[in-house]
Amino acid sequence: MAALPPRQPTVARIWRGRTPRSRADAYQAYHHEAGIAPLLAKALGVQIFREDRTDETEFVTISFWENLDELHAFTGGDPSVVHHLERDPEFLLELPREVQVLRLLGTHGVVAATR
Repeated sequence: MAALPPRQPTVARIWRGRTPRSRADAYQAYHHEAGIAPLLAKALGVQIFREDRTDETEFVTISFWENLDELHAFTGGDPSVVHHLERDPEFLLELPREVQVLRLLGTHGVVAATR
């Protein structure tokens, strides 16, 4: 029996949020537990970025999806609508009003490091 070809992402969903710098480590741990861990069960992959600034820290989460149908199923509707985590108001400087949903046109070179 031939192996199935690996699933490939065609869609990326990008979320951004900012915390006070002093709360960044706590938010990072919460964000992983409450947001990323459940997401990993559905998305093909997830990348998390963090930029520490003087007074604030920005987090960017990019999840990768095989197609829009899977993303619609995960979000329960419009994939560009933000679904805030329960404690986001406690941590974030402002609640994001939108996420980006982009078509993935290609990947070139090494794009992710593992930890």
